[in-house]
Amino acid sequence: MQADFVIVGAGSAGCAMAYRLSENGKHSVLVIEYGGTDAGPFIQMPAALSYPMNMARYDWGYTSEPEPYLGGRELVVPRGKVVGGSSSINGMVYVRGHAKDFDYWAESGAEGWAYTDVLPYYKRMEHWHEGGHGGDRSWRGTRGPLHVTRGPRKNPLFQAFVDAGQQAGYPLTDDYNGEQQEGFGPMEQTVWRGRRWSAANAYLKPALKRDNCSIIRALAQRVVFEDGRAIGVEIKRGDQVETVRANREVILAASSINTPKLLMLSGIGPAEHLAEHGIAVVADRPGVGQNLQDHLELYIQMAASQPITLYKYWNLWGKALIGAQWLFTRTGMGASNQFESAAFIRSKAGVDYPDIQYHFLPIAVRYDGQTAAEGHGFQAHVGPMRSLSRGAVTLRSNNPDEAPKINFNYMSDDSDWQDFRTCIRLTREIFAQPAFKPYTSHEIQPGSALQSDDELDGFIRDHAESAYHPCGTAKMGSTDDLMAVVDPTCRVIGVEGLRVADSSIFPRITNGNLNAPSIMVGEKASDHILGRDPLSRSNSEPWLHPDWKTSQR
Repeated sequence: MQADFVIVGAGSAGCAMAYRLSENGKHSVLVIEYGGTDAGPFIQMPAALSYPMNMARYDWGYTSEPEPYLGGRELVVPRGKVVGGSSSINGMVYVRGHAKDFDYWAESGAEGWAYTDVLPYYKRMEHWHEGGHGGDRSWRGTRGPLHVTRGPRKNPLFQAFVDAGQQAGYPLTDDYNGEQQEGFGPMEQTVWRGRRWSAANAYLKPALKRDNCSIIRALAQRVVFEDGRAIGVEIKRGDQVETVRANREVILAASSINTPKLLMLSGIGPAEHLAEHGIAVVADRPGVGQNLQDHLELYIQMAASQPITLYKYWNLWGKALIGAQWLFTRTGMGASNQFESAAFIRSKAGVDYPDIQYHFLPIAVRYDGQTAAEGHGFQAHVGPMRSLSRGAVTLRSNNPDEAPKINFNYMSDDSDWQDFRTCIRLTREIFAQPAFKPYTSHEIQPGSALQSDDELDGFIRDHAESAYHPCGTAKMGSTDDLMAVVDPTCRVIGVEGLRVADSSIFPRITNGNLNAPSIMVGEKASDHILGRDPLSRSNSEPWLHPDWKTSQR
């Protein structure tokens, strides 16, 4: 019930820190995780990704408050309640983010987190397998614990998507995680030998084999302070409340939803809000829970003129065959998340760097597993990367068992509407290219009848969905920034012995999916916690690729 370092949350960053903080054998590490085991095919089989995020056993079951700009809809907010956290229930898509994302972090007060600072940590964490698809190995890590692979792209629709992008005037990229993010090309996934390669598989399970690393299954209720210093974490196991003591530091890595909730329950947050719930103020930090960001996306769906999509497997018999092959051989359709082609493009000329992301999928289906009524089809998930809308996570009460209020405030900035209309129109242009003509019948959604701004806005309001990338609720910045929650070494400002290291600390959301940058945060935070010199900076500047200095559109 005590350790040098107590980590709350066995998610993407928490697993990485458990591994690195226990690596030298000098320090004891204790991880507190409320969720249970990640064993079983629903998590470990990549193609089954739609199941765990819809299962109460693995997901916290959060939903947003009614979103006023989306017609009052309440959107689901899946967060992993399982070993591995959200890396055990996500889509397994691997995206580092663009170099300029991290330069923005540094410029906004997160000194030491520019791209040249974080690139060495991406290299340290990766075991990259380019699989003969190209890419420059000098940008990638090849000996880290996190396996990064590419799907086989056997379905001709994957190549059709890339070819259509080139025909529409966009560049190609061999490796969007390397020198050049911008363009169309293969998508990468955290899958290894046919299995989901979560942060638990990569980091936590090896760490738990060491004598100095252990895990407790319990609900963290609050951080315990003495004289302004965090000395432990109050936990609840069954009906018993206990305190886990930290000899050196407490580290919160409980997600961008649960971390601010835990900070506020512990007395760190906006003083007025804490007083409303009868919580004594330990540190008045108005930024706790604020700055909530996410990526919204639309599914632009096309009916297929040939029966070549994954829909032919979307029945009980087809799923049984895929499942059986995977169970016995770890191969076949079940061994990929089926996101095997991607793109990052700019919405218009003059945009500094790509601001639209695509995931291509050779079936018309929602994340919850509901297929389009028309049968064979395919789709592009598309959405803007840098919305100006901001929301907040706040307490509903001072009861640790009660879910917080989550208000994303989606689409509250006027620019969001223009950006999404652009996404729809550019996607239609891509699907109209010659590469798709042999495979396309007609548009399923939005549907070709919707053309005007008002018609498209109605579709956006009714159909925009979260891409499940919440972040920013305990942002990193300089100590004189009143809205900053942690300093550039991840220390919580205003107290001692407490750090935050997960997607909460992102000053601004990154381009693409958030699992990779969350793990990177855990890697880099570990060096800060141990007092090590940061890894050597890289002098490379990938956003200055000579062929793509300016927008091609």
